[in-house]
Amino acid sequence: MPVSEVEHTVSGQVSYLTLNRPEALNALTPGQRDRLIELLGDASGDPDVRAVVLTGTGRGFCAGADLRGGTTAGDPVPGDVTRVIRLGAQRLIAAVLDCEKPVIAAVNGTAAGIGAHLAFACDLVLAAESARFIEVFVRRGLVPDGGGAYLLTRLLGPRRAKELMFFGDALSAPDAERLGLVNRVVPDGELDKTAREWAARLATGPTRALALTKQLVNASPDTDRATAFAAEAAAQEINMTTADAKEGVASFVERRSPEYRGR
Repeated sequence: MPVSEVEHTVSGQVSYLTLNRPEALNALTPGQRDRLIELLGDASGDPDVRAVVLTGTGRGFCAGADLRGGTTAGDPVPGDVTRVIRLGAQRLIAAVLDCEKPVIAAVNGTAAGIGAHLAFACDLVLAAESARFIEVFVRRGLVPDGGGAYLLTRLLGPRRAKELMFFGDALSAPDAERLGLVNRVVPDGELDKTAREWAARLATGPTRALALTKQLVNASPDTDRATAFAAEAAAQEINMTTADAKEGVASFVERRSPEYRGR
């Protein structure tokens, strides 16, 4: 995969990941997918990265998986499809959900199939006014993958999730915001500026506290109250050992703004 198909820069302690196949509306190739997984893992382990922004070039955020050349002659070996999904689309979505840094999706255009799920897996979603989200699988006679049923059911509830997945209708950015799939819709020309502003705020925040908060929120829908409360208390115990937690308390006592270092 040419490196340029996933542009990567780090600026102001923010890792910017940009899908760069505008001629294909950034339809995701296996090489791009694996590169995103690698970069998200790198962001988790790099103390100098404190937030991630994921976006695309051109008119598409990500039009789904690039299916060209994805078929092979003959009948598939039993287990092949399961293996491809588990090691491919599901591994990508897990990389976003498990990233220890907050991930912002800046959805600049069409997000379809795995592209929509890639956005929904992010912690915060900004969408340009021209963006739209499509559960395209049913149009191809396919079952949603990339954690779609898992994500949409938790974000919307089962009835709304089924409506989107059963019909495959395009969802406009304002409608996605109304349903709670998008945090904010902005004019197309302001998407990059807004994403950078949000990322800059996150990059100056208490990074470990944000990571622990992300873990608690992501686990909450699958957790009973006793387990959730125990996890919350454990997260507080862990976080109180960080320099940022001590700085936060000290700044409150001293009546000044905190200066978090991400440690």
